[in-house]
Amino acid sequence: MSIEPAALYPLMRQMNADDLDCVVEIEQSAYPFPWTRGIFADCLRVGYDCTVLQAGPRVIAYTIQSHGAGENHLLNLCVAPDCQKKGYGNLMLNHAIRQARLQRCFSVFLEVRPSNSSGIRLYKQKGFFIVGRRPDYYRAAGGREDAIVMRLDI
Repeated sequence: MSIEPAALYPLMRQMNADDLDCVVEIEQSAYPFPWTRGIFADCLRVGYDCTVLQAGPRVIAYTIQSHGAGENHLLNLCVAPDCQKKGYGNLMLNHAIRQARLQRCFSVFLEVRPSNSSGIRLYKQKGFFIVGRRPDYYRAAGGREDAIVMRLDI
């Protein structure tokens, strides 16, 4: 029986300022209209729940969440493109839901592009349901794209 390298056992931990270069690199490779480094730095500065998934020395995924008044908002969940379709998104979403429970939140909200069918599928598998739309929420190649608003009651 062989032992697998430690890099195959990802570590989930709190994001810190030293992670920003890696997080921004993932964001830029995953989205045509990525968040800026300043947005991520602001999320850390104001104390949002910022988590990274690290495999060996490399950050491969992250989440950003805020909470208040019994509600949690999953602002960003992203997996490096070369690490997608390996269960890391599911792992990060499970973590986000656990965090919301620990914060004694009653629900988790998120926005997702209608064109993100794999994200929508994952969210629905976890019990999220559509509660509305935000018109012209996202920048898109052809102008703007709506956001689907989803909620999970916990």
